[in-house]
Amino acid sequence: MLLTTIYHYLHLNQLQTQPEMETTAAVAATGTTIDGGATLHSVEAKPLQLILNRAFALVYLFAVLALFYKHTLNILNYTSFINLSISISILISDLILAFMWSTTQSFLMRPITRKQFPEKIKKYSNNNLPALDIFICTADPCKEPPLNVVNTALSVMAYDYYPIEKLSVYVSDDGGSELTLFAFMEAAKFAVYWLPFCRENNIIERCPDAYFSSTYTEYSETQKIKLMYESMKTRIENVMERGKVDEDYINNDEELQAFIKFWTAGFTCSNHPSIIQVLLESGIDKDMTGHGMPNLIYLSREKNKSSPHHFKAGALNALLRVSGIMTNAPIILTLDCDMYSNDPSTPQRALCYFLDQTLLPKLAFVQFPQCFRGLNEADIYASEIKDLFHTNSMGMDGLRGPNYVGTGCFFRRRALFGCPSSFEKPEIQQLYPDHVADKPIRAEEILRQAHYVASCNYEDESNWGSKMGFRYGSLVEDYYTGYRLQCEGWKSVFCHPKRPAFLGDIPISLYDVLSQHKRWCVGLHEVVFSKYSPLTFGVRSMGFLMAHCYARYAFWPTWCIPITLYAFIPQLTLLNGVSIFPKVSDPWFFLYVFLFLGAYGQHCLVFMSFEGTWKRWWSDQRMWMIRGLTSLLFGTIEYLTNRFGISTLGFNVTSKVVDDDQGKRYHQGIFEFGVVSPMFVALATTSIINLVAFLTSIAQIFKGDQDLDGLFIQMFIACFVVINCLPIYEGMILRSDKGRMPTKVTIFSTFLASILYMSFGFLLRNV
Repeated sequence: MLLTTIYHYLHLNQLQTQPEMETTAAVAATGTTIDGGATLHSVEAKPLQLILNRAFALVYLFAVLALFYKHTLNILNYTSFINLSISISILISDLILAFMWSTTQSFLMRPITRKQFPEKIKKYSNNNLPALDIFICTADPCKEPPLNVVNTALSVMAYDYYPIEKLSVYVSDDGGSELTLFAFMEAAKFAVYWLPFCRENNIIERCPDAYFSSTYTEYSETQKIKLMYESMKTRIENVMERGKVDEDYINNDEELQAFIKFWTAGFTCSNHPSIIQVLLESGIDKDMTGHGMPNLIYLSREKNKSSPHHFKAGALNALLRVSGIMTNAPIILTLDCDMYSNDPSTPQRALCYFLDQTLLPKLAFVQFPQCFRGLNEADIYASEIKDLFHTNSMGMDGLRGPNYVGTGCFFRRRALFGCPSSFEKPEIQQLYPDHVADKPIRAEEILRQAHYVASCNYEDESNWGSKMGFRYGSLVEDYYTGYRLQCEGWKSVFCHPKRPAFLGDIPISLYDVLSQHKRWCVGLHEVVFSKYSPLTFGVRSMGFLMAHCYARYAFWPTWCIPITLYAFIPQLTLLNGVSIFPKVSDPWFFLYVFLFLGAYGQHCLVFMSFEGTWKRWWSDQRMWMIRGLTSLLFGTIEYLTNRFGISTLGFNVTSKVVDDDQGKRYHQGIFEFGVVSPMFVALATTSIINLVAFLTSIAQIFKGDQDLDGLFIQMFIACFVVINCLPIYEGMILRSDKGRMPTKVTIFSTFLASILYMSFGFLLRNV
């Protein structure tokens, strides 16, 4: 693999394979002109940056090869079986680190930046934009509060999109909760006032909660709208507190009949009929000024325990079919329930690419980065995930385009029905992407067909999830769908405006963060060990560099192997006075210094160049270590146990509920532990062993029992881990709040660290 990497980095002409993406490393900036002379977007590359990236990659590669030569010498000259085992373990770790480094370089071979000119869309389209369907997914009202979902929906319903009747918002409630439906009934009433208020006052922040939490201008109309919002918020929260919708909260017979019809005896979140409720219909419903309203449709697909539901991918496919029956817009926006719109001109930015006829034949989607509100100064959990959502996406944009990251993505509906040159026909004519849906969405025929395509057995013996729609086969349906689409020949575009297009919430508990990453880990393993692995199927379908980019994500869980081995082996050998790395006086020592500083230095420079800060970079590299010892390790174990038929916990929705005390500690930059978890046991055990190893070695050196020259690298690794573990020591010893490390975890971790120390002491007694 490394030899292949060298070949591709030396032969950079392999990069020039995509003239249709209108970018070359030699051209600093280009623009695309459409019919009529309007330039809707431009692209820029930085030739000097590309040269430096490639030169560094080449130099670093030779250093990696020199390291493997050193490993070979160590293995050939082993003195004992234990010595050989340690050398092989370190070699395996370094092989994985080298492979993951090589995948990272693929993103740096051809990064580009784009700029859009949405103000020109009106002239080009004569204010007659293509229809747009928006999909919002939610699954659990307890973990994803309906009020948050409502705010997301209202923010996109208020888009500057003309005519507004071409905008349709579909809410998928996979939990089948009457609480969520009630919340959207309230939202439909409030939208009648909120949408014209935003339009007439040119409001930019059109999420009500975000707007009223900001420093807005107060005048009589604003106060009236705020009172309406607070009234809606109170009603929704009261219903949530009661856990049911009482009749005194229902305003009319139509609403009452909806609840009576569907929420009957025996109704559960995993066993219920399909529910489709049209809350607003464009062309019929008007706002308070007499202007039209967008469509607003609530959907909960049919579920039963005998039919697989395929989690979020299944919900998106149900939305794809139901929307096809009702409105069948050529453009689709997918959103997470907590990712509200932060810019009303976002659709026009996406249309700058979809209306470009030079891109259209193979353009599948336009991906916006995930950005988050409420991050603390240091972003202690590295929730920005800057590599995934920003730097890597810009790097992929210079190749075939970024991956789909699950939210903030505009799709061309046609792209979900086969490859560019081969159309995959759906079962019924009404689902064809070019079908004209011109009947009222409340018509009995339309609702009957919509219920039919939302049934749990509709997909039986069909190509849904394999050749059509969002793809099944992995818990990370976003990564897998984007990957499969690009393997079919589709391309994508990364749209990164200065003002974030969308803003979302983040988990503020370390356990919630790690649980989310563990779920991703399981899904990525499912891709790696399938017939669609990026290293086999991906290379054949999209070429080496693009497949290498996808391999960076697919093999993300393998970080757990080198991180875990480097967290224990150097430290346990250090405790026993055994040197496993070159001495400071050995010339090979400087190779290790270069490899460490080169990798960390490059990552820091790239991170800082994308509006990063030193504190957030430090948090990012610390969370890389923490994930390797926890979520990636336990996600790998969970995947393996599933493969061997041992049942484990299923899909869990990440909690979006914020506890006041947790929120206070988070914004103070304090880690939140609070629960007993095997992941925290691994974390605490690592921190104890590294601290003891570092302090013991210092004491032995001062006593003259050990030589600093021979143990410096091991001491440095232990010291580096200790510095990164400072929040863990604080949680174990210095804190008394509810978010501290549980005492049970600390005691068990101390016991486990003692067992590991004694075991290694026994094994290394003759080394």
